[in-house]
Amino acid sequence: MDRVSAENRSRIMRAIRSKNMKPEMAVRRLVSAMGYRYRLHRHNLPGRPDMVFAGLRKVVFIHGCFWHQHASVACPLTHIPRSNVAYWRPKLERNKARDSASLQKLRSDGWDILVVWECELADPRAVSNALRRFLDRKASK
Repeated sequence: MDRVSAENRSRIMRAIRSKNMKPEMAVRRLVSAMGYRYRLHRHNLPGRPDMVFAGLRKVVFIHGCFWHQHASVACPLTHIPRSNVAYWRPKLERNKARDSASLQKLRSDGWDILVVWECELADPRAVSNALRRFLDRKASK
């Protein structure tokens, strides 16, 4: 049984966007403060990476822990809803499979990838350090 009414749940779900969410904006602010230039959501790349550093052949995905099912046991944001499990479990598994296929295709095309998880943004300094290490590292061949 859902904790909220069907109308309220529908309103909540309609409000969820695929881009320009708080975690994505936080990472964009960090990267901009470092002085890097990037493009957003390139449609011609698998998975439409959130940030594309074309000259560096690097992409950054900012994943919401719930929608992309963060596998970390320490993540407090990952769960399967208790209501309508027959809908949610396959949907979230499809998201994970799609993410995996996109990452594999990008790697095979020579792109370096960093995935920043929503829960990691609780420590902006650590995320900033990881971004700097990733962006400063020479591209893998």
